[in-house]
Amino acid sequence: MAQVQYRGTGRRKDSTARVLLVPGTGKVIINDKPVEEYIPFPNLREVIMQPFNVTETLGNYDVHANVNGGGYSGQSGATRHGIARALLDVDPDFRGPLKRAGLLTRDPRMKERKKPGLKKARKAGQFSKR
Repeated sequence: MAQVQYRGTGRRKDSTARVLLVPGTGKVIINDKPVEEYIPFPNLREVIMQPFNVTETLGNYDVHANVNGGGYSGQSGATRHGIARALLDVDPDFRGPLKRAGLLTRDPRMKERKKPGLKKARKAGQFSKR
């Protein structure tokens, strides 16, 4: 018999996460590594677990995520977004609490593009009088 799986895709900044939820004990695997090994910051690991805390399903599902692009912050935010979307497939009644917590909204903030004549998007070179 096939095991039940729930899929969700999350994005933040330049990161994209493809998340697979499987009923289990609460293990989180990102890119074939445990979350403690992959993401070194405890506050970002807490961000990943937010959808489970909101829906009170902590420890009920194993998470398998493939994440690429961006850094630790973007990848953890993308994983959180993917988990929240996958939890909607688990139970449509989770929509209310997840929506109120702001976990279903894709964060639109992106890196601003570099402008010509500047070093970065807004950083100018050092002023020289002569």
